[in-house]
Amino acid sequence: MEHEMRAEYAEADSPPKDAPVKLWHMVRLDGTQAMCGRELQPEAAVQPADAWGTAAAEPFCHSCGALYLREVA
Repeated sequence: MEHEMRAEYAEADSPPKDAPVKLWHMVRLDGTQAMCGRELQPEAAVQPADAWGTAAAEPFCHSCGALYLREVA
């Protein structure tokens, strides 16, 4: 199964341009529900799953990280 990272923003409304990311979550490719269960905005920024574990993915949701590792291991 393929994955990507999707941003969660501090503001609940549509993310303003250049808004800081509150947390990065892992989602199944093109999805909006994080592996931890949080529903994310379809227009939120995304990164490839390969960025997981790098500085680009910080701060990262710990729950999503644990579930991601179990799924790809």
